[in-house]
Amino acid sequence: MPANVIEGLAGKKALLVDDDVRNAFALTCALEQYGMLVINASNGKDAIDMLKRVPDVDCVLMDVMMPDLDGYDTMRIVRQIEKYRSLPIIALTAKAMVGDREKCLEAGATDYVAKPASLEDLLAMLWRYSKP
Repeated sequence: MPANVIEGLAGKKALLVDDDVRNAFALTCALEQYGMLVINASNGKDAIDMLKRVPDVDCVLMDVMMPDLDGYDTMRIVRQIEKYRSLPIIALTAKAMVGDREKCLEAGATDYVAKPASLEDLLAMLWRYSKP
C-alpha cells in the first residue's frame, strides 16, 4: 500500500453500515489499523440517525442486504438530504449478481464493491473518494 494512501486515510471518519457483526468487526479492525475512525450502524435507520448526530463523516460503507431498511433505500434517503448529496457512499454486497453495480449506483452509491472485498482495493477506493 503506497504511503500517500496510508497517510491520506489517517484521521478520516467512516460510517460502516452492516447488520452482520462479524463483518462489521473485521472491517472496523482493518480500517482502524490504517488510522481511520470508524463508527458503526447495524441498519439503515441507525445509519441515517448517525449521520444526523455525527456531522463530519468522510465516507460511508453501506451493506446492501439488510433487513427492514436495506442499503438501496438507505442510500436513496441519504441522497435526498442536501448535506449528503456528495458524500462518498461505497456499496458493499455479498450478492454480486449481474446488474447489481448499476442498481447500487442508481440508488445513490458513489461506487460498489463485492464481498469479500480486497482490503487493498477498498483502501484505495476510500482514499480516492475521501480526499479533500
